[in-house]
Amino acid sequence: MPDHPTVALPVVGPPTPPARRRSAHTLTARAMLVTCAVALVSVLVTALVAVPLAVRGAERRDQEALAAQARLAAEVLRVRPVRQRDSAGDRLIRQLRQQQVEVYVIRGGRVDRPGLPAPLVTRVTAGKNVSGRRLVDGERRLVEARALPGGDGVVLTRAATTGPWRQVLRGLWLPLLAGLAAGAAAGLLLARRLARPIRVAATAAARLRAGDRAVRVPVEPPDEVADLAYALNGLATALATSEGRQREFLLSVSHELRTPLTAIRGYAEALADGVIDADAVPATGRTVLAEAEHLDRLVSDLLALARLEAADFPLDPGPVDLTRLAADAERTWSDRCAAVGVPFRIESPGVPVPAYTDPGRIRQVVDGLLENALRVVPPGAPVVLAVRAAGADPAAGGVLEVRDGGPGFTDDDLAVAFERGALHQRYRGVRKVGSGLGLALAAGLVRRLGGDITAAHAPEGGAAFTVRLPGDPYLARTSA
Repeated sequence: MPDHPTVALPVVGPPTPPARRRSAHTLTARAMLVTCAVALVSVLVTALVAVPLAVRGAERRDQEALAAQARLAAEVLRVRPVRQRDSAGDRLIRQLRQQQVEVYVIRGGRVDRPGLPAPLVTRVTAGKNVSGRRLVDGERRLVEARALPGGDGVVLTRAATTGPWRQVLRGLWLPLLAGLAAGAAAGLLLARRLARPIRVAATAAARLRAGDRAVRVPVEPPDEVADLAYALNGLATALATSEGRQREFLLSVSHELRTPLTAIRGYAEALADGVIDADAVPATGRTVLAEAEHLDRLVSDLLALARLEAADFPLDPGPVDLTRLAADAERTWSDRCAAVGVPFRIESPGVPVPAYTDPGRIRQVVDGLLENALRVVPPGAPVVLAVRAAGADPAAGGVLEVRDGGPGFTDDDLAVAFERGALHQRYRGVRKVGSGLGLALAAGLVRRLGGDITAAHAPEGGAAFTVRLPGDPYLARTSA
């Protein structure tokens, strides 16, 4: 099983973008609506708080003005002898009435005209001042009463005006319109600021969909926009890298397919032209058969990689003794290694190492790793298949390790060892390589089996591939 990349699956075309939506559904329109709504709510809340305060303030000013007028009237009436009204007092009363202020004069506990409530007259007669709202002549009015010596007094009343309410409410439309206009302007600016990077990102995504891998989005604040730009730029880089590897993979696979096909075609033409002697026909047939088997293995690897991520990929996991699996592999690989002068060694604990996996698939992984090792190991350098338990608990699973004394990998190689065609591209023409599919297929199989595979440097000087497999769940239940 050579270390090779995957076959590309048919690509489904990108979904058709939705038709242009109505302007009411755009981010700009929604931001404007939201900011206008916020401005409207702010103005209304301000009005609900400010209008009562303004009205109470106006009423307090009216009350204070009436109190000042009451003090003045009391001083004017107090400076003359009791029960004597002079011309100055009469003029003051006329002036106050012209200002819609009603004046009541109390002499000896009697009011000069009806309308004042009896309790109010009683309090003033008793020498107490009164300030506030009272029911006067059937109407609730502002009242300021001042007591005078000898049981006399003066009472000023004024209608509680509703003017402040009308004035404040009449002036509310202007700040309301100003708030809505400011909200619309702020919403427009905000929406454009928010929508611009989204439009730029959408344009970049459309160019990526069209195949332009050089497109990049400018990175600018705020952080969310910068994150979007980084993500799109990273996607463009990843797509360019992936497509580059795919092209390299297709080139390498086409080369690998062409090699056995060229040999088969050449021998077939020679047989058809009769240029091969009868004695050489069996050898030619064996060569053609070997090339056909090579071609069959390559196609099988391609199909396996193409199906590896499919949900219906066949797996039949069960309890497996890794020690016995290694012994079976030794019987096959010891002769193959000996034929090319490569020592083959098994490292085993001598006791069963239980794991839970598909025996056929894990043997496929082991054979592929051993074939990769045998391809690059020079005569005299060892190939080792090691088995050990993953832990003291029998349910912890097991570990398989394939090591060799070949040229090994650099640290950069280890980082991409299981990527399709990566090592094949690096070492083609430098040393013996496969088609670039084997290690990718091994890694995919191990992951589907619930295990893990890693590449490292081997103590023998070459590469080491370590496969960790899960334990038997039945053993886990019984040990618990």
